[in-house]
Amino acid sequence: MKNQPYVPRRATAHFSQPLIIPIVVNRPESKVISHKEVITTEFFVLSDGIKKVYTERDAIADYGIQRIMNPVSVSYMNLFINGILQPKVNYQVTEGILILLTEDVPEKGCPIILQMIRI
Repeated sequence: MKNQPYVPRRATAHFSQPLIIPIVVNRPESKVISHKEVITTEFFVLSDGIKKVYTERDAIADYGIQRIMNPVSVSYMNLFINGILQPKVNYQVTEGILILLTEDVPEKGCPIILQMIRI
């Protein structure tokens, strides 16, 4: 019985072929091209290992002036802690303030990036 092909007890060759009917739609293709402007803003900060509330004053100075925008004025917000996208339940954002809602605090020196996208 070793190295023998599997042979089913009931042959399937007696079943009829499936009925396939092509559907033809007679309408021209149309493409919608939207030229919307997308503005992406980031807020970069390094964790101090202690606090869960960060303001615009905590931003990394080498990256220039950074703002934490009002969530109402942006289309999407993403928070990355140490490069990992965080679910919305882990943070809260108001204009100028980022609050981490997790029980633990990111380790000291861990990068925190808040990405704000406006379409």
